[in-house]
Amino acid sequence: MTKGYVYLVGAGPGDPKLITVKGSECIAKADVLVYDRLASRRLLTLARPDCELIYVGKSPDRHTLRQEEINQLLVDKGLEGKLVTRLKGGDPFVFGRGGEEAEALLKAGIQFEVVPGITSAIAVPAYAGIPVTHRDLTTSFAVITGHEDPTKNETTIHWDHLARSHGTLVFLMGMQNLPLIAQKLLENGKKPTTPVAIIQWGTRPEQRTLVGQLDTIATDVKEQGFTNPAIIIVGEVVSLREKLQWFEKKPLFGQRIIVTRARHQASELSQAIESLGGEAWEFPTIEIAPPTDKSYLIKALNNLKGFQWLIFTSVNGVEAFFTELKLQERDVRDLVGLEIVAIGPATQAALEKKGLRVSFVPEEFRAEKIVEGLTNRVLFGQRVLLARAEEARDILPESLKAMGVDVWDVPVYKTVIGGANREELKSLLREKAIHSVTFTSSSTVRNFLTLIDGDVSLLDKVALYSIGPITSATARECGLTIFKEAVQYTISGLVAALLEGNKP
Repeated sequence: MTKGYVYLVGAGPGDPKLITVKGSECIAKADVLVYDRLASRRLLTLARPDCELIYVGKSPDRHTLRQEEINQLLVDKGLEGKLVTRLKGGDPFVFGRGGEEAEALLKAGIQFEVVPGITSAIAVPAYAGIPVTHRDLTTSFAVITGHEDPTKNETTIHWDHLARSHGTLVFLMGMQNLPLIAQKLLENGKKPTTPVAIIQWGTRPEQRTLVGQLDTIATDVKEQGFTNPAIIIVGEVVSLREKLQWFEKKPLFGQRIIVTRARHQASELSQAIESLGGEAWEFPTIEIAPPTDKSYLIKALNNLKGFQWLIFTSVNGVEAFFTELKLQERDVRDLVGLEIVAIGPATQAALEKKGLRVSFVPEEFRAEKIVEGLTNRVLFGQRVLLARAEEARDILPESLKAMGVDVWDVPVYKTVIGGANREELKSLLREKAIHSVTFTSSSTVRNFLTLIDGDVSLLDKVALYSIGPITSATARECGLTIFKEAVQYTISGLVAALLEGNKP
């Protein structure tokens, strides 16, 4: 059998966007993904659906697999001819024991490649506003293990050199030994007032930072309950944090927020959340599919000259309409003479990208306002083509009919339940790792509840945000309480609601 290939990949310090491009490519093509607890779970979503995921869960005080067993696992999978990605927090060659794994692979004759990652020794202080070097304070830094091999007969750390150094000292995996680290530095001449910072869960929503001085930091840590994973920074650069901290000042810092939109539409909201310091988790609860019966749409497209008005209620409706228009070997020239209505600026923008001019956009982006705005525009007896979702409410066509209008209510698409990982979703909710959930339509509400098997207790203390009153009404009907509703029924409005809901 042909031997496989192993990538030893650094996942970075925690923020999943700090993975390198090459690292993400290695995840995407892997047959087997071997990962530990410091690699963001969001990175697992980059793997193929058929990829074998193996958790090896290493932490300083508890291992799911011992290092020797991990080495053997990589060898065994490589000998099976698999393409293996070993995903390690930080950088595999900075106290990541990647060298030992590489040696085991070399001994077994399995080819490997090292893909460096951003080490927490540099990234975590940066996210706390602490540069490890600064021209006015220090021109060097050292990265030291805080968890030496316990089988060694004597330490190889030169405490006297470290204590005399003017450089920044960064200790990784040292929380259990913090009292000893402080003691050794003090005994070897480090000033008791030397600034020290402890950063726990750096670059993640849980990040928190404690600043103190060398002679009291061990006591401070105990009082504040700081534990692993955390790094220790010793040196004058710590004093810069007060003015340089930036991550923790972002308005959505500390918030892990679920985005329920369809996958192809989720990026706009996710990017807005993350630019404001939040962490967006995409669990698409809906997907867009063709209508159950396309014959009504095809009939309408064949009779476009008989309509005076064409109304779109969503971007999805625009895309589905024009997809079918093309399939019927037609184009925008068939819409000549039609007055076009759009609910909301996003729908308007989608139409304008098609080269169309929109005649009317209501001030409020919901069906009731369309009727109000069209009252003096649509004439009695005119024919209106309403292109929208199969499961849409009846209020708009019924209200138009009451005006004496001939309405063709044509489904151009339907929403079906999305491909979100329901077990991952429920796991995050059980762990109380989620702070907020955003809903952008009634379908996202209903399908979200389906994904969590209707267990609303999982949403205890989770803030729910709605894009508008229709979505909020559906949530209430389903027994949910909306914490904040967007004033403007758009993604920008939803982001504004998130900011309002997270004001200090």
